Amino acid sequence: MTGLLQSARRIVVKVGSSLVTNEGRGVDADAVGNWCRQLAALAGQGREVLMVSSGAIVEGMKRLGWRTRPTGLHELQAAAAVGQMGLAQMYETQLSRHGLGSAQVLLTHADLADRERYLNARSTLLTLLKLRVIPVINENDTVVNDEIKVGDNDTLGALVANLVDADVLVILTDQRGLYAADPRKDPQARFIESARAGDPALEAMAGGAGSSLGKGGMLTKILAAKRAAGSGASTIIAWGREPDVLLRLGAGEAIGTALQASTPKLAARKQWMADHLQLRGTLVVDDGACAKLRDAGKSLLPIGVTAVEGEFHRGDVVAVHSIAGLEIARGLANYSSAEARLIARKPSSRIAELLGYVNEPELIHRDNMILV
Repeated sequence: MTGLLQSARRIVVKVGSSLVTNEGRGVDADAVGNWCRQLAALAGQGREVLMVSSGAIVEGMKRLGWRTRPTGLHELQAAAAVGQMGLAQMYETQLSRHGLGSAQVLLTHADLADRERYLNARSTLLTLLKLRVIPVINENDTVVNDEIKVGDNDTLGALVANLVDADVLVILTDQRGLYAADPRKDPQARFIESARAGDPALEAMAGGAGSSLGKGGMLTKILAAKRAAGSGASTIIAWGREPDVLLRLGAGEAIGTALQASTPKLAARKQWMADHLQLRGTLVVDDGACAKLRDAGKSLLPIGVTAVEGEFHRGDVVAVHSIAGLEIARGLANYSSAEARLIARKPSSRIAELLGYVNEPELIHRDNMILV
């Protein structure tokens, strides 16, 4: 299956610990530099790229002189805190060589489960992309224990893909891709070039963790692809040391295993919002705003809102009604109900004056809204 990355505009790339740290020897400057060179080339083609990188705990172990991965929670957290310094510094150095800025973004699953924090993280990442800054994302292992226990940045990569509406998630690993059986035990194992993300047969094929450095294995990658497909993002699993792997994928070459999302991206996002049966509130809008939402696909600005009903928080899903009471849309609110009442019927230029700060100029951004 060719072309998944060739037509992709927004791409999330995830690299695992064994690749980033050269099998535990510490952050591999050559490997990171190679990926950063390819990221820069993709960015030069007008694509938006984000990097999800493991390796902080392993780099911390090296800096602390530890030869084996500790089992104690606080030792793991300490190693992550120490190692994250080197990881961020390496990406910054390598990306700057190609004229690109970088940003360290540490996330937890809780950040992506809470709707307000979800919106904050999404807005930050999209702003970084507009500024041509490459976000380098990792789990915040220093303060969260669930992620350390799971050690699963494959899932984080899928969550980030969902968060930013990525077209493709590329998981770079120390294996060529997915096989029907463990190729280390069965040299005749059949290689899977393409399949449908979420196919139950894939989970049966995937084995356990293949490295003592990280805690992920092929199964976590299969499950990550299934999760990413929920928002319409396809996944490619490929060997991270394949020469120019990202550039060749971007040119349409078939490398690794391609797991195609069965639901188009826009349809998946609309279905996600449509499934929110418990709406937290309602924004009533005037006829002018109705026309802009329906006919021009615009965002909902405060000036078009005539009334705010119900009580809701930033990030909650709310309905948008016409003055006649017809639901025309629903989406994620950028402001709470109390804040929305203060800025309703006012131009966006007055939000800072009225609230003392500005989250967004829109009450609901068009990317977070569907027409019904």
